[in-house]
Amino acid sequence: MKGLFKAGVIIAAVLCLSGCGSIISRTVPGQGHGNQYYPGVQWDVRDSGWRVLTILDLPLSLVVDTLLLPVDASHGPYE
Repeated sequence: MKGLFKAGVIIAAVLCLSGCGSIISRTVPGQGHGNQYYPGVQWDVRDSGWRVLTILDLPLSLVVDTLLLPVDASHGPYE
């Protein structure tokens, strides 16, 4: 039972962090650095202070950025 609870907490934490780089690079001023396509992935790779979370966030940011490609194409570079 304890193992199931631990797994649930870990899954919930990962889901809360999913696509974090994608959200930050699109909404926080100055974090987009002029990237138009896949800004979340580029943010994850560039910002080295969060290396531990990057391992979890990079694949999820890749999925979110791929889903948002039509939005990025019409929006232009994120500043």
